[in-house]
Amino acid sequence: MEVHAIYKNFRMSPQKVREVVRQVQGMNALQALATLKVVPRKSARAVAKTLQSAIANAENNHGLRPESLRVSGAFAQTAGRLRRFIPKARGSAGPIIKRNSHIKIVVSDK
Repeated sequence: MEVHAIYKNFRMSPQKVREVVRQVQGMNALQALATLKVVPRKSARAVAKTLQSAIANAENNHGLRPESLRVSGAFAQTAGRLRRFIPKARGSAGPIIKRNSHIKIVVSDK
């Protein structure tokens, strides 16, 4: 059975989050959680939080044991962007795009 958790509108670019998400795909869920604890990146904390939520969903809603779970899918998708502008020379403005991401973790017992 597949169970998922989604962290929406995380204030970091999806490109940066994908580097961490790729490390845990296909791993045992508890082993992936231990791996994320030692990764020194801000996105690792958000991915770990989402993974803990997915494990809790599987345990409480479907009665699955955490030891039997694997990370069958981990995705970092683009969310809405904040558009800001910074003053430039001769009265013009330069865009600043602040990117957000949605983190989705899927765990299964197979």
